[in-house]
Amino acid sequence: MFLKIVIIFLFIFIFFNLRNFLKLNIKQKGLKAKKLTTFNKKNLNNWMNLTKKERYSLSKQDSVNYMDRRKLLLDEIRNEYKKISKKNSEGNIEKK
Repeated sequence: MFLKIVIIFLFIFIFFNLRNFLKLNIKQKGLKAKKLTTFNKKNLNNWMNLTKKERYSLSKQDSVNYMDRRKLLLDEIRNEYKKISKKNSEGNIEKK
């Protein structure tokens, strides 16, 4: 009876230690991940040290950011044009 209880506690102890070890190992892998930042001529070597997948995702992210900024700028230009054309059309109506 005593031997069975000791074996059960031993298995429980091994299980919890194994679980904690695996959690720690997963966290370390997450910490080792390279940060994706903007790159320029000064840190070209850092860009070249990235994996192909990381470079692809970084360029894709830059492309999406560029498209978003472009859409916002186009919206601002359209709104400005609408305001200007509205003022001009009101001025033309008053002249007639």
